[in-house]
Amino acid sequence: MRQTAWGNEYRSTKICIDSYQNGVPEGRIYSPYLAHGIRFRSLTQFLLQMEALLDEMNFPQANTLTRTFAMPPREERNKSSPEPQRGKESTFHVKVLFRQHTSWQGSVQWLETGQEQSFRSVLELILLMDSALRREDDPEECTA
Repeated sequence: MRQTAWGNEYRSTKICIDSYQNGVPEGRIYSPYLAHGIRFRSLTQFLLQMEALLDEMNFPQANTLTRTFAMPPREERNKSSPEPQRGKESTFHVKVLFRQHTSWQGSVQWLETGQEQSFRSVLELILLMDSALRREDDPEECTA
């Protein structure tokens, strides 16, 4: 079986958040691997679609197999025309460097400010993105 060697640009995924209400993000996922963006309408959809993308590329390679009760149906990718790769609310570059302990490790850059932070788990990634999105809604909320 031949393995594909992916370039470093494939480590970076652009996350465009178009709406963030009551902690529920809606937006698009872009990757050099994809011809078009993938829409998501909830945190769960975002996480599942990101994991499916990483699994499809097998990059970075997971160190454990995903457990499941049933094989999920193969999802059709969004074939719509290209959209601007900026979120209406915010835009992030997520670099997943490792997939260990059934989670992701890497860095996230908030493009509107240029700030970058490392994360050690999916939960930490979500908390970092949430803090940026809440700051955009109410700058005083994050200073308390």
